[in-house]
Amino acid sequence: MKIERAIDLKSLKRNIDQDSEAQLTSVKSILNQVKEQGDAALFELTEKFDGVQLKELQVLPEEIQQAYDEIDDEMVEIIKEAARNIEEYHVQQKKQSWFFTRQDGTVLGQKITPLDSVGVYVPGGTAAYPSSVLMGVTPAKVAGVERIVLISPPDKNGKLPAGVLVAANESGVAAIFKSGGAQAIGALAYGTETIQNVDKIVGPGNLYVALAKREVFGTVDIDMIAGPSEIAVLADQTANPSYIAADLLSQAEHDPRSAAVLVTTSEVLAEQVAEEVDKQLQTLPRREIAEEAVRNYGAIYLVDTLKEGIDLINEIAPEHLEVMTESPMELLGQIKHAGAIFLGPNSSEPVGDYFAGSNHVLPTSGTARFSSPLNVDDFTKKSSVIMYSETAIKDNAKKIAAFARLEGLEAHARAVEKRLGETEHE
Repeated sequence: MKIERAIDLKSLKRNIDQDSEAQLTSVKSILNQVKEQGDAALFELTEKFDGVQLKELQVLPEEIQQAYDEIDDEMVEIIKEAARNIEEYHVQQKKQSWFFTRQDGTVLGQKITPLDSVGVYVPGGTAAYPSSVLMGVTPAKVAGVERIVLISPPDKNGKLPAGVLVAANESGVAAIFKSGGAQAIGALAYGTETIQNVDKIVGPGNLYVALAKREVFGTVDIDMIAGPSEIAVLADQTANPSYIAADLLSQAEHDPRSAAVLVTTSEVLAEQVAEEVDKQLQTLPRREIAEEAVRNYGAIYLVDTLKEGIDLINEIAPEHLEVMTESPMELLGQIKHAGAIFLGPNSSEPVGDYFAGSNHVLPTSGTARFSSPLNVDDFTKKSSVIMYSETAIKDNAKKIAAFARLEGLEAHARAVEKRLGETEHE
């Protein structure tokens, strides 16, 4: 990794629209095909893109049982414990409807209602992501969503990974379907003979999934347009260079476009981390992916003070931020923009990915400036409640009518004046 004092954040930018024109054309075609042909399109596209002829789209009970047989009991218990941790965290986020009454008898409030249905997309094919199951399903379940379904691409044998099936079953999803890519997003958005459409789609995916989610937004809600993973580490001279290098690579191995950045006040640490990254890359199974990510989107920035470092971090607005300084908690209040903040040497980023309980579906590509991790609020909607008393309407009707006429909306004005018994406009 290169050590730099001249900071050029443009080199870290990775936009979903870069080189995606051809993919977008393909995505639109796929979505239209699913909309028009339903299940038939899913079978055809699964054979085309995943290389497998499916007999059915929905996962059968015996497949779930087989998944439990394939995974050892200890791993099942780990999944269950992670699920409990994630539920415990998200329960703290749950909000209640509220009301208050004014002296004139007016009742105002906000009614919080869970969404009726949610579709959770889980990436698959050659990889298995049971953690994505837990992160997508759990906050929806805590919010009170009635119908939660899961969809994921099958492998060459027409199966979903055992870990995904176990996690889905433990999470209590209503149904599990086999389909991936843009066609899966289309099925959730528009519905097919087998898959009922949902109100919201959540979950990460490749470029085709991201583009498809963007296209169907409006027909359904979505969580976010997720870009490649990213991590930033803010560190001083007290930090462990081996830990930092390992954590940077934990995100670099995701994707060749993943970003891994160290911001430090210590030139010695910077040099040690650069050496450690090169050393640890040598034995990494996904070395080629991580190496390309580090080469193109990896950086070590030297700053004079931690304040300067924090300013830089806030400008980057990273998906994951690790703070490895002498007193990390003291810096928390100054950090404004980050999806998830990991404090201290023991809070390695994968702790949040799998087990701590916080959600790992996080804003990427600088969107942490204005958005949040996936949470319980994402699975509810809020309705304003207004019950005006007779006293309140008599006291305020003239004011409301005046406001309406200021905007040139006479019918609005007359509607409230009706409550005063005024009929001169009839």
